[in-house]
Amino acid sequence: MDLDQRQDANQWVSKRKRAREKTFSYKTPSPNKKKNTNCMSVPERIVKGEEEIHLETSLNKDYMEQVDCDSQEDLFGDYDSFADDSGFLAQLEDVGRSLAESGKEDMKDAAVEFQDPNLLNYLQNDKDKVHNPSKNVILTTGEAMKDSSGQKSNIASEQICTEGFSVMHPRSPDETDELPSSQLALAEEVNSLLRKSETKEFESEASQVLNTCVSDPPDIPSVLNLNLVQNHSRTTNSGTSKQMSLKDQMKNAMAGNAMVSTPRASRSKQLKEIALSEEINVALKTIEATSGADMGPFYGLPSKVKKLIFQFKGIKELYKWQHACLTLESVRARKNLIYSLPTSGGKTLVAEILIMQELLCRKNDALFILPYVAIVQEKVRGLSAFGIEFSFLVEEYAGSKGKFPPIKRRQKKSLYIATIEKAHSLVNALIETERITHLGLVVVDELHMLGEGSRGAILEMTLSKILFTSKTTQIIGMSATLNNVSDLQHFLKAEHFASNFRPVQLKEYVKIYDKIYEVDHKSEDYFTFSRVLSYKYSSNMEKIDPDHLIALVTEVIPKYSCLVFCPTKKNCENVSKMLCKYLNKSFLTIKEKEKCALIQELKNIGNGMVCPILRDTVPFGLAYHHSGLTNDERKLIEDAYTAGILCLLACTSTLAAGVNLPARRVILRSPYVARDFLKTSQYKQMVGRAGRAGLDTEGESILIAQEKDKKLVSNLISKPLEGCYSNLIHDNEKGIKDLLLSLIGLKVAQTLDQIVAFMAGTLLGVQQQQFFKGKSLLEVIEQALEPLMEKGLIKGKISSRSNEEEIYPKLEVTKLGHATFKGSIDLAYCDTLNMDLKKGLEGLVLGNYLHLIYLVTPYDVVAQCTPDWMIYFRQFHQLDAIEQKVFATVGVPESFLTKKASCQKVRKSVDSFVAARFYLSLVLYSLYKEMNTWSVAQKFNVSRGFLQSLLSSAATFSSNVQHFCEELEEFWAYHALFKDLTHKLSYCVKPELVPLMEVSGVQEARALQLYKSGYKSLTYLANANPDVLVKTIEHMSKRQANQIVSSAKMLLNEKAEALQEEVEELLRLPIDLPIQSESNLTAC
Repeated sequence: MDLDQRQDANQWVSKRKRAREKTFSYKTPSPNKKKNTNCMSVPERIVKGEEEIHLETSLNKDYMEQVDCDSQEDLFGDYDSFADDSGFLAQLEDVGRSLAESGKEDMKDAAVEFQDPNLLNYLQNDKDKVHNPSKNVILTTGEAMKDSSGQKSNIASEQICTEGFSVMHPRSPDETDELPSSQLALAEEVNSLLRKSETKEFESEASQVLNTCVSDPPDIPSVLNLNLVQNHSRTTNSGTSKQMSLKDQMKNAMAGNAMVSTPRASRSKQLKEIALSEEINVALKTIEATSGADMGPFYGLPSKVKKLIFQFKGIKELYKWQHACLTLESVRARKNLIYSLPTSGGKTLVAEILIMQELLCRKNDALFILPYVAIVQEKVRGLSAFGIEFSFLVEEYAGSKGKFPPIKRRQKKSLYIATIEKAHSLVNALIETERITHLGLVVVDELHMLGEGSRGAILEMTLSKILFTSKTTQIIGMSATLNNVSDLQHFLKAEHFASNFRPVQLKEYVKIYDKIYEVDHKSEDYFTFSRVLSYKYSSNMEKIDPDHLIALVTEVIPKYSCLVFCPTKKNCENVSKMLCKYLNKSFLTIKEKEKCALIQELKNIGNGMVCPILRDTVPFGLAYHHSGLTNDERKLIEDAYTAGILCLLACTSTLAAGVNLPARRVILRSPYVARDFLKTSQYKQMVGRAGRAGLDTEGESILIAQEKDKKLVSNLISKPLEGCYSNLIHDNEKGIKDLLLSLIGLKVAQTLDQIVAFMAGTLLGVQQQQFFKGKSLLEVIEQALEPLMEKGLIKGKISSRSNEEEIYPKLEVTKLGHATFKGSIDLAYCDTLNMDLKKGLEGLVLGNYLHLIYLVTPYDVVAQCTPDWMIYFRQFHQLDAIEQKVFATVGVPESFLTKKASCQKVRKSVDSFVAARFYLSLVLYSLYKEMNTWSVAQKFNVSRGFLQSLLSSAATFSSNVQHFCEELEEFWAYHALFKDLTHKLSYCVKPELVPLMEVSGVQEARALQLYKSGYKSLTYLANANPDVLVKTIEHMSKRQANQIVSSAKMLLNEKAEALQEEVEELLRLPIDLPIQSESNLTAC
């Protein structure tokens, strides 16, 4: 039904409603007859207190309770008693006499009153089932009409109707089956008649119509039968109309209904019509989604969004650049966009508003790609409150979390927040299940990471696939200012928005010896002398602190905050210790109570143990921050710094790329990161942390340099940011090989010409002239396909020539190739993994988890740890006989360990890679058994942070191996084993804490606190009162409590939605259900 018909239908319904209301006013007591409460009329039901029930539902449901018959029976059978009801027949005779006396007057002028409300209700049209109301025709008694020859003919008939024709269409196959045969034929004929009337043929055909009213819904018996036969008009030769009594016409109509054979409606035809209707609805929804719905005054969003932004972020008004960006024509037109601003300019808020527009206004799913797990978890916590308020789901895809393919939601929309690697797997799953078009928006934070190694290659693959497979998905990229943004625009087919806005003014300085120079881009050497440090140093202090860090930090702390970026992790610890030695003792009295509480929390995390360096530095308000700390420790230190308990952090450059921790002053301890000189992008990221919006009027950065590096520093601060270039062909073309395998496996591109077309749209295709000299893109692709053929990952011919025309056969992935890309296994290790799994089947040791842990120990982490052979040897002898058996099974015999520990020459060849990998497996196994990071770190002489990183990598790789095995039948035995192992490695805590740790950002220490306070499951936490949490849980802020409760509610909603979807899927009737023929039904 089109929109005009819907509007006309609404007008028709309004008229019918007024008519019904008028009918109720005429209602009088019915004739004396035995009442049946179950057969109460619909108007009586409504009057008696069921006004809230929709009229259509009442008609269908209540009437079917009265009538007990199947679709094969005549629905008029129950009304044979009308003939025995003298009161009812008397009413009909009165009506007949009244109509006879009215002669040729219009039916509307006849004062007809029915005293039986049931009959009135049956004769009225259902206001929700009106068809073509704009074409209603009123044929009154005795009305003169012209036939096809232009002559007038009188059609004399009786009619009982309120307004005119109303043709019903059954809404479902079930209703069609219940429709009486006479009504089914009637509906088809009257529909045909009305269609003809639209083409101005009604006038010539109207003389054939017996003037009766059709207004019965499919499940209510018809009182009159409309016969489209001319001899039923009973017209005499003289042209005068001889009328039958109304009673006789009703009897004839009922008899006619009983005599007509019942044709079976074609169920397959009905199913096809339903499918077509659903496709039309989908198309209408697509049109609506494209334009979007204006839901409120805040950039098309409800004003509640603005209130929540202020409540959770403290932001009252947007910056001018944010408003300008959100109101861009390209944004309104849903074009792809790249916007660039300096660090701390407020880029993320714009992205979040655009995401909510997509979820709430256009009703599409959205994907938010972030660089690190910690940022993903922080964003999940921050946006969960919005999801609960506006009924969308926030799903975390980081580490081992995330379901592939994602659960298909029918009601709520999903916001997927993912790391780069998980986003790639998610997009692959959506393409494979043909749901990529459901993804309305993709937002990429730190777009410049396209140019950073293997992670950049994965990000490029992800965006290229989205661009190629979904033309309706909008891509928004945000980043700091880039040098070659035009290449990215070409790649993403995007427009560019840039601004130099910073909420707090930044002043950059460079310190050489004791002199400080201000960065001045107008100066010839970019330096302008500013001042000389006035801090008095003793000779001993000068030796310990030659870079004058004490002087620089004491100018701002403890009143303001300060970040000191150091080149190595060890240097961070040394700097924090050195500063404490020479700080004034008055620092110890500032927020002394809060500092003691922080130390106590650190002890709780470490099961009574705390880092000795932190124990000494925290009382002064100082701490170090790097990857050697556990996630719990880093989170505690970050929260303490944000709260002002700590005033200085000595940290590595990774902090600048991670969580947002701004400071009044940022000090770069050296222009080097390890042994590499700083890149401009790294420098800009670190100095960009200077200046806290809303707290400081200005921020300042100081780079400490030596005289010999002055020229390099001058170039560093003056040159633009590095360009962003494709990484697909770096590292022995690893990226392009991975991409080609997944393209063929997903059937996105299976022939060379299709692959070339796809690759032309990648960033590598855009920049191919800079990479390939004397080579075409086709040659590069053919070269990358050859190793895939050799490894047995793909099959088919790359190309062949015939009749001077290039013919490209279809390429296909093998089972091993399909498993490799489905499990996101590194191509360098897919053969090794396959061999290890096959070898494991021959003698898998299941007496413990050691052998399984070895199979999921990541290959790429082995190079990060060198075995301590003495520790290796001691650990071997501390294991039982079954555990020792695993050593021999994997190929690390006891004799080998003995000789390595005693520094003897090893004659028997043992694979050193296998030995090193098994050493990491022992570390993981100890962590799994003891669940105590501190004791395992001391036992193996590694940092606590490394242990957590290793555990996280192993959980992720275990999930990948699980998907790999699911695609190969020979590894069926591993399916359940790896699924259970992945779950255990993901948390590696006591089982009772696992449900709490599923909540984003809740680590082991916090989960233990919650459990001891009575919050023993996700349901408890989701229904917790944040105010009570603050009072119950030590050192928990109101903001943290709100985020934890919101995250728990969101996770609980996700699980409930998933179960609901599963139930609906089980109960859903298949559209392609086989249909039995009538002959088969008869035979049965």
